[in-house]
Amino acid sequence: MAVMALLGVSACNATATADKDAKPSGSSSAAPGKTETSTPTPTKGPVAYTTTPAADAADVAVDTRVTASAQQGTLKKASLSYVSKKGNRITVDGSLKDGTWTAGDLLEPGVKYTLTLEAEDSEGRTDESTRTFRTANLSLDDQIYTSVSPRDGGTVGIGMPVVMRFDLPVKDKASFEKHMKVTASPAQAGSWYWLSSTEAHWRPRTYWKPGTKVHVEATLNGVPAGGGRFGEQSRTSDFTIGRALVAKVNLQTHQMDVFINGKFTKRIPVTGGRAGFATRSGVKVIMDKQTNITLRAETIGLKKDDPNYYPDTKVKYAMRVTNSGEFLHSAPWSVKDQGHRNVSHGCTGMSEANAGWFYSNVTIGDVVETVGTSRPMTMGNGYADWNLTPASWTAGSAL
Repeated sequence: MAVMALLGVSACNATATADKDAKPSGSSSAAPGKTETSTPTPTKGPVAYTTTPAADAADVAVDTRVTASAQQGTLKKASLSYVSKKGNRITVDGSLKDGTWTAGDLLEPGVKYTLTLEAEDSEGRTDESTRTFRTANLSLDDQIYTSVSPRDGGTVGIGMPVVMRFDLPVKDKASFEKHMKVTASPAQAGSWYWLSSTEAHWRPRTYWKPGTKVHVEATLNGVPAGGGRFGEQSRTSDFTIGRALVAKVNLQTHQMDVFINGKFTKRIPVTGGRAGFATRSGVKVIMDKQTNITLRAETIGLKKDDPNYYPDTKVKYAMRVTNSGEFLHSAPWSVKDQGHRNVSHGCTGMSEANAGWFYSNVTIGDVVETVGTSRPMTMGNGYADWNLTPASWTAGSAL
């Protein structure tokens, strides 16, 4: 009994002491007999980055598009660069959108890239990270070189197509064509046409409008071409369409009428190809213009024992219209026939004075429309592009 009384007093004393010293709390929800514990404030970890390719990756394919983003933070900026094989540091442009940075170009083969990232963590502190990766090596036979015509800064005629040539065959034409863009001001609808696996042309539905500004962009660096090959580099070209010149050649009347900006300008007596050497009819485009060249019979397949063979002949003015050797050129030896009959080996001949005038007024890309023979122009022999209807032309696209 004494023990129990002592315990009871102790218990009452303990309770009284607690009540006396405790601070009131309006938020206490501890149940009777339960011990109340506080909940710790959660803390976030450091900024984490996700990149493609991963840090320290090796043999990365050149058609990889580099991207970067941040978790538990906000990506603020990124920079990508590499040291070229010539020892120059090259910076790769990119853009940051919706928290992800994306490189503006694909990759170069056999080089080490450095990707530097900067982010802001949840508490506003700056975090930086640098990582590297290395791309796979490619041989020259694995890479396709692209050339673009017309040249950058040039002025050409209304018939000039955009020409892209490739030094190795493109097996996946659609893959390449998706990255081959032509824009014009004023805008003109058109499309690509693949003449072969190594050449593609772009033309509008009708002749270019005079004064048009044209921008060509072939972002082919690293783009798969099929067969394990990739585009070697990207290309651009900006050129202008000049005034409109169209030469209309009629080999039945043996005359060439020249129109500049739609207005009749000059009539020139001409001679075309005689029997067996008919000049091609159809739409041609001036491919090149030269002075003081030598015409050789061998270039059109004639050998010295052929009765139609002719010795090397120098001409002062010559404008090429086919790959196979057809020109408009000065032909002083046939002046008496010009305007009357066709006596050439396939070229369109005129007097030296008239050829000089035409040479001075014509530019690459000007149009020559020939009628009067049964021999047609064929695709691939010069810029024969305008001999196809718009529908047939569009059908030659890979897309």
